[in-house]
Amino acid sequence: MTDLSGLPPLRETIAEHGLGARKGLGQHFLLDLNLTRKIARAADIGPDDVVIEVGPGPGGLTRALLETGARVVAIERDERCRGALEELAEAADGRFDVEFADALQADERALLAARGLAPPVKIASNLPYNVGTELLVRWLTAPPGLWSRMALMFQKEVAERIVASPGTKAYGRLSVLADSASRAKKAFDLPARAFTPPPKVDSSVVLFEAIAPEVDLKALEKATRAGFGARRKMLRASLKPLFGAATEETLERLGLDPTARAEEIAPADWRRIAEEV
Repeated sequence: MTDLSGLPPLRETIAEHGLGARKGLGQHFLLDLNLTRKIARAADIGPDDVVIEVGPGPGGLTRALLETGARVVAIERDERCRGALEELAEAADGRFDVEFADALQADERALLAARGLAPPVKIASNLPYNVGTELLVRWLTAPPGLWSRMALMFQKEVAERIVASPGTKAYGRLSVLADSASRAKKAFDLPARAFTPPPKVDSSVVLFEAIAPEVDLKALEKATRAGFGARRKMLRASLKPLFGAATEETLERLGLDPTARAEEIAPADWRRIAEEV
């Protein structure tokens, strides 16, 4: 285990380095170590694990991850955090370093290889609200083998969309992708007051356990983007950009009703549609 007892409290670190959360970066810092430790436990992180964390900020969740003895590689866009994270790296006995980059552009496999590490990894993050969904889709559709387990924080509404069932208002593209690449479940909620500054909504931690996909996930993402991007339309109209004049024939051949709407189609049937893309 890594002893971080010599580090100052997070609030002191934030004050010393002038790390007020920036709305433009979707930052809401989680400073309660009891809560960050709860996330690390939910992710089932231990000394043998390599963890990727996006958006560590001043290092609140990072401290809890390091306490497990894991090796942590963080990706941070905000250069203001450099001083605080370098101090954390010095205290972490070589078990932590940070890449200052845009996570949406980062090549996780290359970052790992540059450090002599290899996938699969675990991913744990209090995701910046403004890029959380995009990062999730990126990881869910990544070539299999990058990650084995993820523990990710989202706005509560987004978390409910991830684990939603067909026929419900929350069910959508994220539900299908999550079901097709993982076993996903909501672990617990956190009230807005747990964060600094408090967001306008509550948050939830969602756990993802990787499974072997039965379909090309990029094709599935393309199919669900078309279907749910026009969710008020019938499938024969929303999927026409993919199948053209053959849309109705394709759906009927799959045993699906061309007049159905995207939210009525189960993940398994979306995977069958994706096989035709």
